[in-house]
Order: sequence, then C-alpha cells, then structure tokens
Amino acid sequence: MSEKKVWSEEEIEDIKNRIMENLEQVIDPELGIDIVNLGLVYEVNVFNGGYCEVKITLTTMGCPLADVITEDILNAMKFVPEITETDVKLVWYPAWDTSRMSRYARIALGIR
Repeated sequence: MSEKKVWSEEEIEDIKNRIMENLEQVIDPELGIDIVNLGLVYEVNVFNGGYCEVKITLTTMGCPLADVITEDILNAMKFVPEITETDVKLVWYPAWDTSRMSRYARIALGIR
C-alpha cells in the first residue's frame, strides 16, 4: 500500500498553475478560444493523493459540446503527472457572461 504524498501550499499552487496552463490547450470548438481565456474555468481544487476537481461552466446551458470539452479537459490533465484522478464538475452559478473573458479572448472575438 503506497502512502499518499502530502504537498505543501507552494507545491499545490505550482500544480494548479500547471493545470491551468494545460487547460489553455482545451479549445471551445464553437468559439476557437481556450476555456481559460473564455473564463469558463471557475475553480481548480487539488487534493493530496492526486485527486483534482475542475469546476467549469459553458457559454450556454444547452451547449451540445459539453461532452467534447469535458473529454478534452480529462486528456489535458494527463500531462500533469501529480494528478491521478480528475473530476470535471459543470456549474451554472454564477452564470457565465463576457465579463469573465480575458482581454485576449475579447480582442480575438471582437468584443469590447
């Protein structure tokens, strides 16, 4: 039986930063912009032992691409060696709007 590694706060922050970098590779197929710059990633929680919970939303409630985006997130997490299990949770509150987008995403989509 292997012991769970206990990470320091600094190590957890480093892992979270690398997770966010990898999530920038997950592109919303409709908009062509990554989910981080679109502001769709609401929260990333990392737990000792390698479990990660990613809370995301979508631009619209009926988005038909939820499964595609979730699968892309799970694939991106494979590049973070400390993470052994990922749970993607879809949340609707607070509701997403364009104010959550980065400057990069606004410029790319022509939104002021």
